[in-house]
Amino acid sequence: MINVRIYRNEKREITSFELEGHAESGPHGHDLVCAAVSAVSFGAVNAVIKLCEIEPIIEQGGEGGYLKMKLPLYMDQEVYLKAQHLLEGMVVSLETIERDYHQYITIS
Repeated sequence: MINVRIYRNEKREITSFELEGHAESGPHGHDLVCAAVSAVSFGAVNAVIKLCEIEPIIEQGGEGGYLKMKLPLYMDQEVYLKAQHLLEGMVVSLETIERDYHQYITIS
């Protein structure tokens, strides 16, 4: 099971997210749920880096089963809002995957 945790501040803005685990919805290399979650999450991280021109704090490991991204503490307000939109888009995409494949992914 892939566990996704979205961390928000008191204003409900995303400060970081963390993914861990494996979907195991298919054989290695043919796991569509894993591929979808990876594409959405890495795509969001890459979009934040390129479009916001910031370097978030990123941790990876666990044989490909772990990713954590944390926004920097100090950011320009306009850049921060852009990052929020990109990360909220990621959450919507992950929720869509969860809706159809809830036995392989959970979001909290």
